[in-house]
Amino acid sequence: MKHKPTFYEKYIKRLLDIVLSGLALILLSPVLLIVAVLVKYKLGSPVIFCQERPGKDEKIFKLYKFRTMRDAVDPKTGNQLPDAERLTHFGKKLRALSLDELPELWNIFKGDMSIVGPRPLLVKYLPLYNEEQKHRHDVRPGLTGWAQAHGRNLLNWEERFEHDVWYVNNVSFLTDMKVLFLTVRCVFVREGISSETSATMEEFTGTKEQLHV
Repeated sequence: MKHKPTFYEKYIKRLLDIVLSGLALILLSPVLLIVAVLVKYKLGSPVIFCQERPGKDEKIFKLYKFRTMRDAVDPKTGNQLPDAERLTHFGKKLRALSLDELPELWNIFKGDMSIVGPRPLLVKYLPLYNEEQKHRHDVRPGLTGWAQAHGRNLLNWEERFEHDVWYVNNVSFLTDMKVLFLTVRCVFVREGISSETSATMEEFTGTKEQLHV
């Protein structure tokens, strides 16, 4: 059953998103400028990485992040090198401190995203979700979420989606505050930045149950 927005979601959560993201954009503008200059110097242009992602009700929007990878291709095949080879030491630092995510504050201010919600993933994953997993799109995607507060990229896909759906079914002011508190903790201890087998996160190919149908 599709999630029905609560009073908090309809009238309070969105207002908080606008106020907090707006204030953050103003207060963190020096940080944004410094990071942008460093990205330009170390990685070149474009400074901002832009990619289409599905939002609430699977509506597609453009997500903005600071670039963390260099342009590098295999000279023999012309194909882009794996993430582990393109992700620079500087890029790893940005990710460890979550500074690469700061441009998403603009997505939050615009209404594409929320401060807290399931992370927006790739458009190509949309046909791969099972019926339960699809409910992660019943709410706005977030800068951070229940899954990011409980392991980030150390979780496998099924665990991440279980956390996402749990959040959708339990959205509240207290839940959002808990997510923010746990996320700050994860950033400070630099927990779960990379998965156990990849520099970022392995590609989602569907749940095992689906693949055997």
